[in-house]
Order: sequence, then structure tokens, then C-alpha cells
Amino acid sequence: MAWDFETDPEFQKDLDWIAEFVRTEVEPLDHVLGSPYDVKNPNNIKLVRPLQAKVKARKLWACHLGPELGGQGYGQVKLALMNEILGRSHFAPTVFGCQAPDTGNAEILAHYGTEAQKKKYLQPLLDNEIVSCFSMTEPQGGADPLIFTTTAVRDGNEWVINGEKWFSSNAKYAAFYIVMAITEPNAPPYQRMSMLIVPAETPGVEILRNVGFGSEGEGSHAYIRYTNVRVPIDHVLGEPGGAFVVAQVRLGGGRIHHAMRTIADAKMAFDMMCERVISRETQGTKLSEKQMVQEKIADSWIEIEQFRLLVLRTAWLIDKHKDYRVVRKDIAAVKAAMPKVLHDVAARALHLHGSLGLSNEMPFTGQVISSFFLGLADGPTEVHKVTVAKQVLREYRPSNELFPTYHLPNVRKHAFEKYGDQIEDLDEAV
Repeated sequence: MAWDFETDPEFQKDLDWIAEFVRTEVEPLDHVLGSPYDVKNPNNIKLVRPLQAKVKARKLWACHLGPELGGQGYGQVKLALMNEILGRSHFAPTVFGCQAPDTGNAEILAHYGTEAQKKKYLQPLLDNEIVSCFSMTEPQGGADPLIFTTTAVRDGNEWVINGEKWFSSNAKYAAFYIVMAITEPNAPPYQRMSMLIVPAETPGVEILRNVGFGSEGEGSHAYIRYTNVRVPIDHVLGEPGGAFVVAQVRLGGGRIHHAMRTIADAKMAFDMMCERVISRETQGTKLSEKQMVQEKIADSWIEIEQFRLLVLRTAWLIDKHKDYRVVRKDIAAVKAAMPKVLHDVAARALHLHGSLGLSNEMPFTGQVISSFFLGLADGPTEVHKVTVAKQVLREYRPSNELFPTYHLPNVRKHAFEKYGDQIEDLDEAV
């Protein structure tokens, strides 16, 4: 069995172009524009659209989508390698047509939307003419759908939605929301909820406030109240009660892409850390010559490389099996490991920059806060660790004997039963 850790030479040319393009053309946008999701902003239109045109000319636009939707249909390994670069810039995913949550919402629409819905929402979404919002979590229920209270009740040819949603990202920019609501209250727990399309301008949709991270002020994570919001009966995606099935379409691959973008973020902190320690002196020597500093550099490099290999292996398994369920354990492991890698690397970089690292003139405090966000988004880390443990333990069988199968006296007994008649001095054997 052959193993190969090299990228296909032709695709490596694309990666090299992407790296240079993102570094020189896209990263500066992070410092002169606001939100990548503010697609109606004249400055965004003026600066972002020409870059998107260059990406499309290179046939690198929305590569996660199949050719029928304007993409290249790349597998997860190629997408992971691309996202490892795109994660360096807030605007890069938008420039390359692969920003979350629009990618996942587009996949849901492609799988479950009607032709009319695809025309109205999917194509403009794929063209980045509009953006979308995934409105799932609730203020009292967090990310646990089993205790959600938002309902959608059928009234003639309409659904009537009532409830509140929390941290609905980019809602203030979105043309439509995909809302998770209880439609089948008497069904089994995992068959009670549905996904519904709600146009942003629908009467009864009220953004109570937009929440930011830490102390940044107003952000774009909306606290939304739905009061008697009416949408047509065909605005349910998939079958009524099928929200959990629909959700799986958008989660698996998205977590891999997000993990590789996190690696890019951690690598940026690592690069800054390395430049800092070879540049600064204290007590007569460079920081890089201090053993405790060297330990931080070594630990950071090892953790990034370990995590990167785990993510790429998981991407490879997805490509191999073509089934996210088979790779559920590995995807959960990626999600569980991701926050700690970013947190630890960014925290070390912050520390080695001293008071400058603490200031808002460096990105480290933001990265540390983002690491906690990563531990909560798409389900908390604890949930994913439980998934890993359950999947791992299924591969083992219990022993019904008084002593375990690996008890050394038992192991020796079986060893001598296998080889004892071939040993000359049996009494002197270990």
C-alpha cells in the first residue's frame, strides 16, 4: 500500500497562485472594508467584485460545488488545501465563493429546494449577489435542538412561525434565513423539527439586537424574534420533521473547511511568534535563545502539524467513502481538537509579544476569543468528544471473564500453549 503526502503538481500551481493572490490582493481588504457579508456596500462591490472575477477566470470559484452549479466539484482534500490558504483573510472565502454559512445553505437548497426557490435564492447566493443566515440556536436552548421552543404551525397553505433565535450570524445582511422550528410536536424527538426558508423582509421578523464578540460593540450575530411569521407551505426544505437529515448535508464538509481555515489562523499567529522571538532581546540574548521560548515554538509547531494531518486524513477518508456517516468519528475529532490548537498557539504568541500582544494593535486577543467560539459553534466540544468516545468504544468487545483478556498470567498461559512445545528449557523460560 503506497502513501503519498505530495500534492498533484498541477493543483499545486493553483495553490501557489491562490497563496500569492490572497497575500497581495485579498488580505489588505480586511483592513479597509467592514464585513465581507455586506454585499450591498458600494465599497465592497467596487473592490471585491473584480477579485471575484479573477478567481472565476482561473476556474477556482465555489470549487465545493459541482459543475452544474458553477463549481469544480473538488473533493475534500483539495478543498482543505485551498481553505488552509483562504483562512488567512476574512474576505478570502467570499472572494472565492465559499463563505459560511452560505456554502452550507446553498447545499441545502441544491438538495431540497424547489425550482422556484433555487431560481430566487440559490443562484443569487452562488453568485454572491445575496447572503444568507442559518437561524438555529436559541437563547434558552443553546445548540440542543431537543429543547428548542420555536414552532411552525400549519395554517391552510402557510406555516406560522413563533419563537426566538440566538446568534443567527449575518442576519442583518441576509436576504433570507433558514429557520429550524418544531413542526411535528408529537413525533419522536429527532423527527419533530423542520427547516424553513424565511425571507428577511417577512412581516413579524424582528432583530432585537446584533451581538458582537467580547467588547467589540455591535456585531452581526442576531438575537431574532419571530412573531406570527407566515411563509408558504412549500418553504419547508426536505420533508416536515426532517431537519436533522437536512442538517447533515451542510455540516460534515463544512467542519473540515473550517478546520483548515483555523490552521491558517494558527499559522499566522505562529509566524508572528517566530519573527518576534528572533527579533527581540532581553537580558542579553534573543528571545529565541531562551529554552522556555524554544519550548513554546516547538509545542506550537508540533500541535499545528498534528492537527493538520488529522484534518487532511479526515478529508481523505470523506473522499474515499463518499459518506459522512462513515467518517463521523474523525469529523468529530477534528471539531473537538480545533479550538485548543488555535487557543494555545495564539496565547503563546500573545505572551511572547508582551503588552503589545495584549493590545488591540495585534490580533491575538481576537484569536483567543475566536478559539472559544470554535468550541461552541456547530455544537460544543463536549458533544463531539462524546461522539468520538462512543464511536471508538464500538470497535471493542467486553470480556466476560473474572480477569481481563490482557491480564499477564492469561497472556503468558496462551503464549505457552502456542509455543511451549517448541521451547527446550521450559522450566527456565520467562
